[in-house]
Amino acid sequence: MFAQDKLDLILHRYDDIGQKLAAGPDAQTFVALSRELASLEDVVATIRAYRAAQEESAGLREMIADASLDSDMRALAETELEAARETLASSESALKLALLPKDAADEKGVILEVRAGTGGDEAALFAGDLFRAYQKYAALKGWKVEILSASEGVIGGYKEIVAEITGRGVYARLKYESGVHRVQRVPETETQGRIHTSAATVAVLPEAEDVDVAIDEKDLQIETMRSGGAGGQHVNKTESAIRMTHIPSGIVVMMQEERSQHRNKAKALAVLRSRLFEAERQRLDSARAADRRQQVGSGDRSERIRTYNFPQGRVTDHRINLTLYKLDKVMEGEALDEIVDALTRDHQQKLLAQS
Repeated sequence: MFAQDKLDLILHRYDDIGQKLAAGPDAQTFVALSRELASLEDVVATIRAYRAAQEESAGLREMIADASLDSDMRALAETELEAARETLASSESALKLALLPKDAADEKGVILEVRAGTGGDEAALFAGDLFRAYQKYAALKGWKVEILSASEGVIGGYKEIVAEITGRGVYARLKYESGVHRVQRVPETETQGRIHTSAATVAVLPEAEDVDVAIDEKDLQIETMRSGGAGGQHVNKTESAIRMTHIPSGIVVMMQEERSQHRNKAKALAVLRSRLFEAERQRLDSARAADRRQQVGSGDRSERIRTYNFPQGRVTDHRINLTLYKLDKVMEGEALDEIVDALTRDHQQKLLAQS
């Protein structure tokens, strides 16, 4: 069923990493090895469970084949073998999934960008609701959320908000959120009780590190300016805001959340690096990019991945035709895992069909 030498290599690598970590490597090597070890933990546990199930089945078959075994013991062994076969079949299925190719970015943190789409003020309010849902989901997962930039809507919410979310496996859970999210509800300002439709777009980019993307300073055009919006006299007297343009790609990043020009530059670089990292991933891996477009949409505003219908308390993910009547729990971050798990299973089934 499985190439045993491949399983042996995985187990050997896992043990080898453990020994290297115990030897006390330098900080950079320690971080890299720790991440690799974490990425192997689930598959190693699955391999061990599969092999334990194999051994149990083999032992029971050998016992049943023993001519000297009395009838009562043989009947008991046959009953146990039936259960062991079910366990082995389950272990095989689990191992198939565990051995599927992993997205190298799955363990990374993300840059999350939520923008109001069509719908004016109501779209900005929904963008705010959507961002807060992700904040609550992150809190449940124990992830850290840091807002990098935000442009508030006229009556609330956000025209645009960009945040960094750090923690283990953030991209693996949030990558399916990229695309257009549509909302149907009665706005608070609506006096006739009519349902309005508006939208927000979400982009989830794997966070890039220095080793992932090298940015040459000469390729950057950096302009400083006075920060706008709230902040009192201080922001009006200092040119702390940063507008960073990456000349080769044309990507522009604005950052004005911090009073320190240095901090704004560092945050702008982080966002730029993630955008370049994702662009390079898309360019180098066309097969992965095509699969991602199929699963989560390209992010084009004409696409719609999910609809939130408030009057009916319904959330529908159109990619897999999944409908949950748990809108309140989804917006609290509590039921988002049900959608993500379903999308993950669908993606895995497609990979299994291709293998």
